[in-house]
Amino acid sequence: MKAAALIALAAIVPSAPALAGDVVITVTDLRSSKGVVRACMTTRADIFPKCIKDPTAHRTVVPAGKTVEIRFTGVKPGDYAIALLHDENDNGKADRAMGMAPKEGYGFSRDAPVRLAPPKFSDAVFKLGEGLSRFTIKMRYFL
Repeated sequence: MKAAALIALAAIVPSAPALAGDVVITVTDLRSSKGVVRACMTTRADIFPKCIKDPTAHRTVVPAGKTVEIRFTGVKPGDYAIALLHDENDNGKADRAMGMAPKEGYGFSRDAPVRLAPPKFSDAVFKLGEGLSRFTIKMRYFL
């Protein structure tokens, strides 16, 4: 009888919401300490890697260095992708050579490949759970 009551109670009581956690990203292989590293983490495939149009995205800017650590707090579980830019001249944009090839460093979660265009969300996406999650992203340079 008690077991049946507990099962019935469990069916009508909503489950607890998933707890938010922290994401720590270690960025390696920066070619200089000039400028800043711009980071964004989004759940939106339709705008990745330019997550500036996502008001719920996690974004930050940190000074560049040999190795950089970036921390996002209060991140809800879900499917995310991370994009990084080593903005060496700190002008707020990804500079390009002759309008095509990136002149500054970039990196993506899951080391998503860059071919003739930035990677797709599906190449960079990862599932984030509760608690602390750590990632290492290698900065890459085309030129």
